[in-house]
Amino acid sequence: MTLNRALILGVLTLITVTTPCGGEDIEADHVASYGVNVYQSHGPSGQYTHEFDGDEEFYVDLEKKETVWHLPEFSKFSSFDPQGALRNIAVTKYNLDIMIKRSNSTAATNKVPEVTVFPKSPVMLGQPNTLICLVDNIFPPVVNITWLKNRHSVTEGVSETSFLSKNDHSFLKIGYLTFLPSVDDIYDCKVEHWGLDEPLLKHWEPEIPAPLSELTETVVCALGLAVGLVGIVVGTVFIIQGLRSGGASRHQGPL
Repeated sequence: MTLNRALILGVLTLITVTTPCGGEDIEADHVASYGVNVYQSHGPSGQYTHEFDGDEEFYVDLEKKETVWHLPEFSKFSSFDPQGALRNIAVTKYNLDIMIKRSNSTAATNKVPEVTVFPKSPVMLGQPNTLICLVDNIFPPVVNITWLKNRHSVTEGVSETSFLSKNDHSFLKIGYLTFLPSVDDIYDCKVEHWGLDEPLLKHWEPEIPAPLSELTETVVCALGLAVGLVGIVVGTVFIIQGLRSGGASRHQGPL
């Protein structure tokens, strides 16, 4: 009997996260049914995410047993009972247990996530902005994203998206940090994942042009003044020559 590829991937995911792999600080249970439904959990509450064509429609907060819509307007046209998520999870776990017994699957390989940090808009000192930490190529979808300011942990102004699935069955996640740019502050996005031997710190600090020294400013001003004077002198010479040439032509007259 040919095993469904999606279920095999789900089995591999389950095996991956239930096998010790050195990431003691990241505790998670993960069950996935790839395609329309994706379930991922981390920490005490976890979440059940429902997707269509790669786009998240809603997720269920398993701790509060509430349905949270990606766009609140969607809730006006449809609904989802949070208990349905619990039933789907139970069915998925049951099916995965059967697939594990029928196959000799090996543990899935932990991917190394790719991290990029950039500001939402051009940086201006003293103007509120948002730092974006894009974590791509995540598998399995269990990751910790934290922010550091001047090497100290930051918890205010921090938010992040749910896991967003990709066509290759890896995931991406985006973290946000609202901040006030200053020349004295530096920031790091800290990412912890089983694919990393140690936490990854992605550094960012505002690129502020170095101010010119007084000597440099004096030299630049002097050069500018000198160029201006030379231009005036050269222009005056050309004007005088032009006037003389015109006067000489009138005195000679026609031959």
